[in-house]
Amino acid sequence: MSKIGFGFDGKEEKEGIKINYDEVNKLTKEYKKLKKYMKTNLYEIQTLSGQETKISKLLKDYGDEADGTSERKSEVNS
Repeated sequence: MSKIGFGFDGKEEKEGIKINYDEVNKLTKEYKKLKKYMKTNLYEIQTLSGQETKISKLLKDYGDEADGTSERKSEVNS
C-alpha cells in the first residue's frame, strides 16, 4: 500500500465503500502541483493581467464554494 497525503493511511475500510487509492494518489499529486503553481510569480502576473489560467478554468467549471457543494457546470466528453 502506498502512502497517500492528507491523513489517509490506506487502512480505513468501511462496508460497501471501495476506494481506488491509485486514483486518490493521482488527485493528491495534481492538487499539490496546482497549489504550488498558485504560489508562483507567474501565476500572480497572469491573474493580475487578466489572462486565463488553469486555476481560473477549474474555478469556472466547478465553482469556488468553500463547503465543496458546488457542482460541475460544464459537460465532460467521455
